[in-house]
Amino acid sequence: MLAETIFSAVAAAGLGIAAITAYRKRFLSAARIAAYALVPLGLVMTGAVDWIADTAFSPVAWAGFGVLGVAWLLFLSTRAVERRRGDRKETTAGTEPSAVAPAASSPSRAVTAKPQSGTTGEDFSDIEAILKKHGI
Repeated sequence: MLAETIFSAVAAAGLGIAAITAYRKRFLSAARIAAYALVPLGLVMTGAVDWIADTAFSPVAWAGFGVLGVAWLLFLSTRAVERRRGDRKETTAGTEPSAVAPAASSPSRAVTAKPQSGTTGEDFSDIEAILKKHGI
């Protein structure tokens, strides 16, 4: 009850300041002040102030926030474990393994890179110049 009275008084004072500002021909500022002044009045009229006051002083509400926090931590920890495992999946005796190709022990053919003519010397000379510049 006290919060509603205070919020209504703040709104009335803000509207009074907006009226004085409009009287001084500063209409844009007056409109902005009126908008800010009407926010607390709107919160009182919608019942948001009662809800916030009831939530702030209710132990059950704080216990609910605690339960939500625990649930959030469980979600985060399961994501971390999932990410750490990668794509490995546990298989039991009753289920068949997932269709994943086995890792190759050696490459099936030799891969050789053919250097382009004249580019390797230039690349290394540029790198050497940078290293000498920095005294390495």
